[in-house]
Amino acid sequence: MDLHGFGHLLLAGTWVTLQLAFASLLCGLVLGLVGAAAALSPFAPLRWLALGYNTLMRGIPELLLVLVIYFGATHVIEWMTGDYIDVDPFTAGVAALSIAFGAYATEVFRSAMQEIPAGQREAALAIGLGRGDTFFRILLPQVWRIALPGLGNLFLVLLKDTALVSVIGLDDLMRQAYVAAGFTKLPFTFYLAAAGIYLALTIVSMQTIQRLERWANRGYRGARA
Repeated sequence: MDLHGFGHLLLAGTWVTLQLAFASLLCGLVLGLVGAAAALSPFAPLRWLALGYNTLMRGIPELLLVLVIYFGATHVIEWMTGDYIDVDPFTAGVAALSIAFGAYATEVFRSAMQEIPAGQREAALAIGLGRGDTFFRILLPQVWRIALPGLGNLFLVLLKDTALVSVIGLDDLMRQAYVAAGFTKLPFTFYLAAAGIYLALTIVSMQTIQRLERWANRGYRGARA
């Protein structure tokens, strides 16, 4: 495929897309764990907070969330601190995608935590482990194994949702394809090239997720070799 000298821009955009996806993944996983812990908390206010976060974030389109954070975060920061801080597109994109990912990850982690028998928690507490040690040493390793398939699917959605951040000027893959298409008047060529790159990233991600699932399930009955 002749890219008329714009191939390096597509590669640069792909790198930005990957940075955006993995930064959002890491932040979203933290939000998901915190949200799941709050949703299962014995304290009602924390459960209500988790429910409100889930309901609000899962009910707002990701594109609208990107726009609200990008155009609204500067005003919120100025109102809180008195200083004007310009929020760049990458930071706004990571914030928006992380918040959206975290809402869905909350439900995945919550379901995974509920799959673990309560007797394991009781046994850990009985031998003298604190609640923190019980969570990090007993529950969390098993939560990852159970939650990994759901989290993998969410990451594939996240990877494609990174294209939404192009609307606020981030030079990701979609933005670079748009620029190249406008300059050369060959939209089909560059959007097809972008589709091919997204497809390649998805295939690699799927294979990686499958390998992680096999690794996480090693030693468990029914795990694939």
